[in-house]
Amino acid sequence: MFGFDVKIAKIVWTGLLVLLALYVVYSIRQTLLIVTFAIFFSYLIYPLVGYAERLSPRAVPRTALIGLIFGLVFVVLAIAVSVLGSRLADEAAKLSEQLPNLLSVKNISERIPLPHVLEPLREKLVAFLNDQLQSNAGQAVPFVQKMGLHVIYAASNLIYLVLIPVLSFLLIKEAPAMKEKLLISLGGSNTSLWARIIYNLDILMAGYVRALLILSIATFLVYSIVFSLMGLSYALLLGALAGFLEVIPFIGPLIGVAVIMLVSLFTGYEHVFWLLAFIVAYRLFQDYVLNPYLMNAGVEVPPLLVILGLLASEQLGGVAGIFLAVPVVAGLRIILGEVSSPSAPAFRD
Repeated sequence: MFGFDVKIAKIVWTGLLVLLALYVVYSIRQTLLIVTFAIFFSYLIYPLVGYAERLSPRAVPRTALIGLIFGLVFVVLAIAVSVLGSRLADEAAKLSEQLPNLLSVKNISERIPLPHVLEPLREKLVAFLNDQLQSNAGQAVPFVQKMGLHVIYAASNLIYLVLIPVLSFLLIKEAPAMKEKLLISLGGSNTSLWARIIYNLDILMAGYVRALLILSIATFLVYSIVFSLMGLSYALLLGALAGFLEVIPFIGPLIGVAVIMLVSLFTGYEHVFWLLAFIVAYRLFQDYVLNPYLMNAGVEVPPLLVILGLLASEQLGGVAGIFLAVPVVAGLRIILGEVSSPSAPAFRD
């Protein structure tokens, strides 16, 4: 009756090991996040390395070739920063100086357009807004202080901007050997299964990172050019912000659109509805034409799974978790699909 059940003991022991592993992963989540960003950066650089390897003589050492590619990438980034950085800094400084005036009740009451139906209620709406601003003024200072602490914390971790490229260099350099050792360690009768999983995950990450880069650059260029042609203030700054937020699924583009519309309203832009029409048209084109074209089959995830993954990832990792939600969910689908159907052929890009 009180005998020792080996099967139950194995189940309990396995459960404890899984919980321990999850605890260790959660404890070192910041380190894992840095490694993850290094992997993403590696997938951006690796196609250039592969192209250079095909063109260069075999006598050129692979390490030297990778170093040359990294050097060229950083030169291009330095040129881009030198060309656009000063204007972005000027627009950001100008916006920060004008922000108190733009957010004043007087400016809002004078510049924000209202439909003709609501125009008679403008004074009441302004009075209500003024009351809300005064009642919430006490919460503004703690909020600003909290944001300042986040900025200081981020500035204190700028070392990661150096660490991520270094890790990426090492990952690209050791990638073939790491893959071979991983397959040997997994080994046995499941070698072909793990080879297919690694192959599919590799295609998934390459396609996802490539798509994010193209979508971000496209958003930055299109928004900046069109906003400038439309005469919108801070066109380059708003385009850069929208391009940066493009890497955060769903939530990032929505935040970008909200910020653009608020700035246009507070600065008294006269063609707000044309601006909104352009943004809606561009989002439809990007979400239903460009995005599906760039994302290969491995990145396609049902919307319900994406939403659940975003919610869970936000709880676990904040903004970084949201950023990683889609590839993690897509990767889990690939692994579960291969394990449940090990004989299925690997998909190709």
